[in-house]
Amino acid sequence: MVRTETGTVESGTRGRGAAVRALAEAVWFPAVLFLGILFFFAPALHAPQPHHVRVAVAGNAAAARTDAELRRHQPGGFDVEAVPDTSRARQAVLDRDAYAGYATEGGRPVLYVAKANGASLEQQLVADFGQLTGGHGDLVVRDVAPTTGKDPLGSTAVYFATAWNIPAYILATTLLRAVRFDRRRKLMAVAVVAALFGAAGYGIGVGLGYLQADPATMAVAFLLTTAVATTASGLAAFTRQYLPAVGMTLFIVMSIPTSGGAVPAPLLPPFYQGIHAVMPLANAVDALRGIQYFDGAGILEPMLVLCAWIVLGAALLGLDFWRHRRAAARDAVAEPPVDDPALETPVPTALPVHPHHFGEPVPVLAGAVRNSARQPVRGAAVIVLDGRGRQLVSTVTDEHGSYAVSGLPEGHLSIVASAPGLRPVAHRRLLRSGEPAGVDFALLPQVPAAEEGARTQRVPL
Repeated sequence: MVRTETGTVESGTRGRGAAVRALAEAVWFPAVLFLGILFFFAPALHAPQPHHVRVAVAGNAAAARTDAELRRHQPGGFDVEAVPDTSRARQAVLDRDAYAGYATEGGRPVLYVAKANGASLEQQLVADFGQLTGGHGDLVVRDVAPTTGKDPLGSTAVYFATAWNIPAYILATTLLRAVRFDRRRKLMAVAVVAALFGAAGYGIGVGLGYLQADPATMAVAFLLTTAVATTASGLAAFTRQYLPAVGMTLFIVMSIPTSGGAVPAPLLPPFYQGIHAVMPLANAVDALRGIQYFDGAGILEPMLVLCAWIVLGAALLGLDFWRHRRAAARDAVAEPPVDDPALETPVPTALPVHPHHFGEPVPVLAGAVRNSARQPVRGAAVIVLDGRGRQLVSTVTDEHGSYAVSGLPEGHLSIVASAPGLRPVAHRRLLRSGEPAGVDFALLPQVPAAEEGARTQRVPL
């Protein structure tokens, strides 16, 4: 054999191309997280300062003076609203219509704040309003929503919401591998786990003194867990192998820095305040704070946002259901369409035939290949084709003639078995979610060409 210079160059080019592709496949996910952390954690958290913080000031004249002073000291930092009197300024903070109330009592300036909104926000408000009075000593600070002894920074709600947020995303990814569960069972599993996690987190928080005993906390936990798990499940069918990058970016990278934990939402830049307004984790934190410290004030909007995420997840699942029904209808010849398409877009994989342990893939298609004497055929090739004749996966039988395959999509599939010296056989099956299929083959010996020709000649006309 003669090796040409051109052939060597082409081979080297293909080798480098394959190496580049392998490197890209290995690096793209860490690269997405790297860029996401840089663009969300650092810009959102590195320099907290007020951005359009709502303040209620008693009296029109006082409100005008305060607004002018705040604009001079902190441009764009505060949105001042005039209220009739001191009690209304205080009540605005309790109703969560404002983050601070400002008034004059007995000739001294009084600032109403709520540590439940975050200790760092309280400190920032005290510092900024202290400048208006010429020093902190002249300013009276009154906390209208103090936190519990085990929540000195007002951040406990963030920790518990995070405990319900991240496992909910992981729950969606693990349910993708539950091939014995159809869509209904997976959605039921999400609801059951959400209820269990909500009750467990609430019980632990109350038992340890981190949460106050208000059962509405469990409703927030249930909605948050369901919203994240349902939306992630709906995204799975459309993002496919990119789900980890999309899910982690959405529910972790974008959610945690904008949740109001490390930096309360009023101290975030406006862009990140906008993200805070729509993220499930941030809205759960707002709802939990309202339940724990504000007697339920201001929880309607965040609860509606959580419900909207559940609706979004359900809509994605419904769209995927419709898409699979259309595909099944196109592929079907005389068989009914698929009723319960899978939640995920699976990856067809050949499996070794052995008892499957926890965490290992579960076969959705398995069977055995035998010859005419009912003896197992070792090394027989088994190929699975989709409804359009495209090969999905191939495998070979073991010493017992058995084979197993995981990750097959729902729909009409063709399974072909062949072995040297034996006639290939094809079977067509409708694979449904949650219903593992068993397909066995009996291969007959090949008929020699001469004998086949003789048989053909003996056929009477």
